[in-house]
Parts: sequence; C-alpha cells; structure tokens
Amino acid sequence: MSSPDLSKLRIDRAAPAGGVRARARWGRWLFGLAVIVVAGGFAWMRASAPPAVELVTVVSAWPSQNYTLLNATGYVVPQRKAALSSKATGRLVWLGVLEGSRVKAGEVIARLESRDVSAQLDQAAAQLNVARANYEQGMADLRDAEANLRRSAELLDKKFISGAQRDTDIARHGKALAVVGSYKAAIAAAEAGRRVAEVALEQTVIRAPFDAVVLTKTANVGDNITPFSSAADSKGAVVTIADMATLEVEADVSESNISKIRVDQPCEIQLDALSGMRFAGVVSRTVPTVDRSKATVLVKVRFVDRESRVLPEMSAKVAFLDKPVPDSEKKPVIAVQPGAIVERGGKKLVFVVRDGTVRTVEVVVGGKVGELVELAGVQTGDKLVLNPAEKIRDGISVVAAKK
Repeated sequence: MSSPDLSKLRIDRAAPAGGVRARARWGRWLFGLAVIVVAGGFAWMRASAPPAVELVTVVSAWPSQNYTLLNATGYVVPQRKAALSSKATGRLVWLGVLEGSRVKAGEVIARLESRDVSAQLDQAAAQLNVARANYEQGMADLRDAEANLRRSAELLDKKFISGAQRDTDIARHGKALAVVGSYKAAIAAAEAGRRVAEVALEQTVIRAPFDAVVLTKTANVGDNITPFSSAADSKGAVVTIADMATLEVEADVSESNISKIRVDQPCEIQLDALSGMRFAGVVSRTVPTVDRSKATVLVKVRFVDRESRVLPEMSAKVAFLDKPVPDSEKKPVIAVQPGAIVERGGKKLVFVVRDGTVRTVEVVVGGKVGELVELAGVQTGDKLVLNPAEKIRDGISVVAAKK
C-alpha cells in the first residue's frame, strides 16, 4: 500500500468570515431572548403568587388589665395545715380516712393499739375504789371515836372515869381524824392516777383538731407510730390535713415594687389549672422580711369567694390592681391588636384568613384592653391580617409571612 500524499492538504485562509460572525450574532440574540423570557417568567410568577402577610390571632382578654399595677407568681397554700400523729408509741390498728376525706373537729381519724394502757386505766380505777373504801372505813372509825369522846366527857363530869381514860379517847379521836385525812389524800392520788391512765388511753386516739380535708395519708394499718419517727421502720405523721377555708396565694413581689402593695388591695388571681377563670382576691398581709437571695417580699393574697376546685400547691399568677374591677368588666372580651383593624368606605374592617383565603368582615370596635382593642364580629382564634396593604381585598389568596 502506498502512503497518502499530505502535501495536497491546505487551509484556505482567504475564505470569507461572514458566516462565522453571523452565527455568533444569532447566538447572542438567542441568549438575550432566553434571559428576557426567564426574567419575565419570574416576574409573572411573583406577580401571580399569593402575597405574604403577617397574621395575628383574636384572643380572649380580661378588662382587669386596665387596672393592673404589677403581676407576680406564686402558689396556693393553706394557712391552717397539720400533720397528725400520736403522742403515744404503738402500732396503728385502725385508720378511718382516705385522701380527700372531709373531717370535723374532734372526729376520730385513727387508733393505736391500746390494750396495755386500757389495763393501766382499769388498774387505776380499781385503786381509786380501794381508796374510797378505805375512806369509808376511816369515816366509820372517826364517827365511833367522836361518840366515845362525847361519852367520856359526860362520864368524866360524873367522876365515873379517870382523866387518863379521857386523854386516851381524845387521842383516839385525833388518830381517826388523821387516818381520814390520809384516806382523802389517797383518793386524790388515785383519781390523779386514773386521769393519767385516761390521758394515756386518749393519746392512742388521733383526732382532727379542726374541720379539714385529708391531703395525704402517710401510714397504714400495721405501721409502728412514734411521736417523732425516731425509730427505724416507724412513721411519725399518720395523715396531713388542711383547712380549705384558709387557702391563700403566696406570691413573691420584687422589693422594688413592694411600695405598690397595701393591705386589702384588690387583686385578680389566675390559676394555671383553671386558666379560663379569674378569682377576686385581696392582699391579706405581707411577711415583714426580704428574701435576700431573690430580693423579694412574700405577699399573701386571700380569695374573696371560695371555690371548691382550688387546691393547695396550685401555681398561680396574681395581678395587683389599683381599684376593684367593676361588675360589668368581670367577664372576658374578644380583642385583637389595633393594627389588624382598618377603615375603608367609612366602615371598620378586618381581614380574616381561612384556608389561605381572605374574607372581609365588618366589626364593631370597643374600648382598649391593655395593648389590645375590644371588637365584635369575629371569634376567638380567628387569624387576621396585621397592617393590611391596599391590595388586600376579599377573596384573594395569601400566605403567612415567615418570621
């Protein structure tokens, strides 16, 4: 095979360049057109996309905010509370209450084993009977000695007996008096011994010191009860009770604000467990010392009206008011931020957003409730457009702005 003749290959440098330049111009034109189309598409998408709006929620507000001087937090505590135990030591044989049981003052709550102290009481009663019997015998001897003394006086006047016999009768009478006196003392000692036994027996019975509700039960039948729970495997208190009529809120108030607090100052109490309710209260007293670790003063607020659902240790918020809340303002009202309300065409309007669509609602605006405004025409929980622009109108779609 013969090798190819490469000498005939040439580059024609004289060929016209117009075709290349024309293709370049077409490329630039197409690129520019693509940029314009893409930019227009983005602009169209942005123009047609739902506008982003900031939303606020319609809430339930309490008019008492207008009278609030300061707020504090605390807990519900009973002012009369007791952990019941026995002064005696023994085994618990009967317990008559459970958690939540209501008891009356003097009612028997529990009993300890009492056979030994019952026997001591029987013994003391028997000793008292013996002392009384001895006293009766001594009185009989005294009466006999008095009779002999009278007879001996008559016989001595008639010279029938000697003076020595008279002296013997006088001594016998004095001895009988002394014996009767000792028997009286024995009776008093026996009565005291019986009372001691009765007290010892009573100490095996645990009674309620006041009307209360049982909060906790810390012992069961069969447990050993000691006054101070000093022995191993023994219990001190059997139950803990509290007088629910003495429930108060103990709130910590900053010492810098304590000048705003006064006794009998009206308050409003909110409990986390009963968030939909407000309770009227008044300042009962302030503890005359400052907690230096927290720089607070303990203020005690009592409830004006009792509520059975209020329980000890509930967390509470207290609003200290400058004056009592009028009866007409003791119920919550519907309120929203003022920026959600606009005036168009002489009407007060809000824009309610439901399922991404705006609905125009005419409302009636009331007074201020703190930083909010009372209004009628919407419901609690509705989402409203905050600071709506002119382009916001009924029926358009919107999206919530990202915060």
